Amino acid sequence: MKVDVILPCLDEADALPTVIGRLPQGYRAIVVDNGSTDGSADVARALGALVVTEPRRGFGSACDAGVQAATADFIAFCDADASMDPAELPPLVDRVASGRVDLALGRRIPTSRGAWAPHARFANRVLAVLMRRATGYRLRDLGPMRVMRREDLLALDLRDRRSGYPLEMVLAAHAAGWLVDESDIGYAQRVGDSKVTGTLRGTVNAVRDMSRLLRAYRREARGRVVAPGRLRQTAGSTPEAVGSASEGARS
Repeated sequence: MKVDVILPCLDEADALPTVIGRLPQGYRAIVVDNGSTDGSADVARALGALVVTEPRRGFGSACDAGVQAATADFIAFCDADASMDPAELPPLVDRVASGRVDLALGRRIPTSRGAWAPHARFANRVLAVLMRRATGYRLRDLGPMRVMRREDLLALDLRDRRSGYPLEMVLAAHAAGWLVDESDIGYAQRVGDSKVTGTLRGTVNAVRDMSRLLRAYRREARGRVVAPGRLRQTAGSTPEAVGSASEGARS
């Protein structure tokens, strides 16, 4: 099994050795340098990662560049700031590979007191509620650690190039009838300064981007019939995953 792990990167030179060093055997790091000035790209290359340069600023731009560079059957996303442990990826990959779900998400559980800024955690909770109302998926987080099949992701044709990319993926997955679930992962104090939710301004911008996507999705959903999720007949299928897709189809 081949897995490409996309690591959007903006000045993460200090964190990259830990992140890349924790990748499971057989998982390839694709570091997307989105304008770093601290030598992140050189550090990543020295650690054996594939480095992609994306001059268009924005989290979605970096993610898309990584997807275009990926060649493995399975794609994983993970932050490059060492707040998440890539060693926790295999269970998510296994759920997708077995056919239990189409999109496996990591639900962040803080492992230290300062891991998650209060304003960012509150914003995430509000957006998660709005996402559940829009899709019916029983999700409590918009976590950036996630796994899916590359060909499935390409078929979604995601367009957001800013902070709304993670939410657009879930909304597009719902429209396509995907099975989606989440499981707990650790969330630690990041290395270095946060570029998005670590600041109040960054959080406000992220909420604005995601709110725009939710409004557009609700407008489009009024005239759209969502196909039921693909029910793959596998020994690993779970009622919870099927229920999430069924609820989404009825919303």
